[in-house]
Amino acid sequence: MLPFHSDRSTNRVLRCAVTLLFLAAGLASSLRCEAAEKKPLKVFVLVGQSNMQGHAKIQTFEHIGMDPKTAPMLKDMQNADGTPRVFKDVWISYLSKDGVKKGNLTAGFGADSTKIGPELMFGITMQKRFGEPILIIKAAWGGKSLNTDFRPPSAGPYTFNKAQLEGLEKRGKDVKAIQTEKAKATGHYYRLTVEHVKNVLADISQVYPEYDAAQGYSLSGLVWFQGWNDMVDGGTYTDRGNKGGYDDYSKVMEHFIRDIRKDLSAPKLPVVIGVLGVGGPTDQYGPDQQRYKATHENFREAMTAPAALPEFKGNVAAVRTENYWDMELNALIARDNQVKKAAKKIQSSKKLDGKDAKALLSDLRSKEFTKRELEILAKGISNGGYHYLGSAKIMAGIGKGFADAMIELQTQ
Repeated sequence: MLPFHSDRSTNRVLRCAVTLLFLAAGLASSLRCEAAEKKPLKVFVLVGQSNMQGHAKIQTFEHIGMDPKTAPMLKDMQNADGTPRVFKDVWISYLSKDGVKKGNLTAGFGADSTKIGPELMFGITMQKRFGEPILIIKAAWGGKSLNTDFRPPSAGPYTFNKAQLEGLEKRGKDVKAIQTEKAKATGHYYRLTVEHVKNVLADISQVYPEYDAAQGYSLSGLVWFQGWNDMVDGGTYTDRGNKGGYDDYSKVMEHFIRDIRKDLSAPKLPVVIGVLGVGGPTDQYGPDQQRYKATHENFREAMTAPAALPEFKGNVAAVRTENYWDMELNALIARDNQVKKAAKKIQSSKKLDGKDAKALLSDLRSKEFTKRELEILAKGISNGGYHYLGSAKIMAGIGKGFADAMIELQTQ
């Protein structure tokens, strides 16, 4: 109780002082609680080759909104005026051929500043799920294999098989020099990836300036998205057309998971394997795709296999990216290829060129496609099939698929 003073102004001063003391004590207590409750920063690593880089141009964003099923993703990805959103609670450090690019997550962290990869929708989904800052560490380079470039230490050195050695000798190649060069290349990008992750974690504030070292971080998961260079390598995988022809890929992938966990001091690191799915589901392949069907199926099974091992149960998942392939876009491309063939035939018979040839193609397309279909063809594609058509719709779906699988692993 306050002592009685006949001087009213003095009593008011004393009461204010006591009030301020209580407020200060309450604020200090609140700050201590907030610091105690602050969770470690969640860190996710994204690794792979060109499709992890991402070749979907920003100009294909509009196509996402043309499909009611994917339109909600577009609302997450861009502002009301159509410009790409910048996510203040998601940070990224991306190592690729041009060095390191870092900052808040937004469009432009793909193969170049005009493109996106799976990182955009992955980061958006993870931040929405956890409601706290997220750090993404990405390392990706185009044209790299698991059998050589990302080969992990415990897989041992890359060895040339008998057929490869005989082929080199027949062509008069310097076998020893080639073997030496191969040994030098083996594991190079694996080591770069580990080094990049460690460098970022050693000083997170260089990427995320507001990072509080007192809260620490949690290395919460890794996504692997690679495969093209191995799938087309008939020299390394001599029996790839037959079931089990890519078993060596599965074995090296198992080594990769064990080694990356060891080298990053994260023995139970959740891992999501993005299974290469260019072309879509093989049971829906058209006539022109049949020659690739067995090879694609065999390779997808090999990429999926590690997730089924008992030691990886509940901590490794495989995402079949074929399920995010745009079948409507695929069908339109097939039809357009037929239109182009017809136009070329007419062009050759009538000896058309320049403006006349372009006018002919435009006329044939206007007869074959609806206005909406022509719009999809114009806005939905920015690259080749091996890069998922350069489609932001496909790439965003894949990124969300990776995030959903990672969230599932987090809850197990």
